Amino acid sequence: MSTVTLTIGPKSYSVACADGEEAHIEALGAIIAEKYSKLGASRAPLEAQNLLFAALFLADELAEARKRKAPKAAPAPTADPQAMEALRSAIAQLEGDLAAARAETVAPPSADLFGGPALEDQLAQQLEALATRVEASAEALEAAATSA
Repeated sequence: MSTVTLTIGPKSYSVACADGEEAHIEALGAIIAEKYSKLGASRAPLEAQNLLFAALFLADELAEARKRKAPKAAPAPTADPQAMEALRSAIAQLEGDLAAARAETVAPPSADLFGGPALEDQLAQQLEALATRVEASAEALEAAATSA
């Protein structure tokens, strides 16, 4: 444990600190002494009041620094009515495509799960058509999202 003597105004103060912290405490004391000296001729008769005013100067600087450093709130994004309408339209199109795909689905006969080559070809064509519609709808959604 070390002791540092700080001179602030007309008085000196002994302050205990951890070993190796002496220079830091002296630098802090110098900042307080600087604020104290700003009182000039308007010093109060009691030293405690003068130290309080010096502390208020420091607290004011700290509050201002914190205000400057505080993260600014990001403005709320505004919705683009055209982009919103394009997205609604794309969603409606996807819902329609899904309903159409469900209606077009052919159930294979219960006796033969695969229904033979003709049914397999028909199912493959339906799956291809569905995949094409889904890709087109996805591209429309992507285009609407990037323009928003």
